Amino acid sequence: MNTIIGTYECKADNKGRLMLPAPLKKQLHEGLGEGFVLKRSVFQQCLELYPMAEWNKMMQKINKLNRFVKKNNDFIRAFTAGVRVIEMDAAGRLLVPKDLALFAGIGSEVVLSSAVTIVEIWDKERYEASINVSDEDFASLAEDVMGNIMDDEDGIS
Repeated sequence: MNTIIGTYECKADNKGRLMLPAPLKKQLHEGLGEGFVLKRSVFQQCLELYPMAEWNKMMQKINKLNRFVKKNNDFIRAFTAGVRVIEMDAAGRLLVPKDLALFAGIGSEVVLSSAVTIVEIWDKERYEASINVSDEDFASLAEDVMGNIMDDEDGIS
């Protein structure tokens, strides 16, 4: 799958259904028939929507963990807590289960944000707070994360 691009605002109805914005649906069209996996994020109070092909790649990595190591078992249990397979309904909506919506604090105002090959689903206020970092903080983070990568093949370093 190609990378997913964009940040989209949408509304959740009182049953927790989200209408996928058309540009996002177009990018996810390959996997619409296969469905998605929805899970809690590890690092933020949001949800992660995995196209089934991406979820299967992740499970291949996790399957390599030795289950006779307690730390690995603990990780697998926490990582997969609350995981749901979901599909788009005939109207093009995704149903966010109540327990996952409660975890992420999702109300009626929702942000769908691309995160390379998955989509993060956020309550709008929490999303705004998460990206509200100073320019200096972001510059420092960028240097820490990307500063040691030297790849001249693509002209970006």
